[in-house]
Amino acid sequence: MSLLMTIFLLVFITQVIEWVGKSVLSEFTYTIYLRITRSPGAAKQRALKAEILKNKSELLQTSAQDQFAKWAKLRRTVDKGLADLERLNTEVSASRASFVSTFNTLLWVFTTGLQFVVGWWYRKQAVFYLPSGWLGPVEYWLSFPFAPAGSVSVGVWQMACKRVLVVFERVFKAALGSRLEYETSSTGTRTPEEKPMPATNGTSAEAKKAS
Repeated sequence: MSLLMTIFLLVFITQVIEWVGKSVLSEFTYTIYLRITRSPGAAKQRALKAEILKNKSELLQTSAQDQFAKWAKLRRTVDKGLADLERLNTEVSASRASFVSTFNTLLWVFTTGLQFVVGWWYRKQAVFYLPSGWLGPVEYWLSFPFAPAGSVSVGVWQMACKRVLVVFERVFKAALGSRLEYETSSTGTRTPEEKPMPATNGTSAEAKKAS
């Protein structure tokens, strides 16, 4: 793959991740991770919640006066279950936070970090060359900082790709917003056609007399 397309794809993937949102991606990936690994903590958490709900339901149906021994036993069971659930929630939350932190780090390494590496590694190489004399003194800045004169450097090409994608995002959102606004206004302003009121018996009788 050419250097031009490699840089464009890196910038494009990075922008797509920003559009979707890191939190959405991490949540989606964590859900898949739990399904693949079949985490015992998550399974135990679900089972404990179901058990607590069952014991609470039985506790509400038990009279504290008539069946005090059974009621007290269920009460202790529910309290113990809630304490265990709180401790398990803390463990699951810590595991989830660790996963999200690792995921975000890997995401940065393989997107933004990789762009830095590519930019540094190919800092003296031209992405492509411009026709001689087309842009005059601007050609120097397009090859900044280390690319050959008359070419476009990796850093400039990265910024150009990102700028184009950001503009495309704004245009797409504006077009989509206008479309939704148009559909909302067109459906909201429609009014049902007025139908003529049927003549009552009194009105028809008066009409016959007049004739």
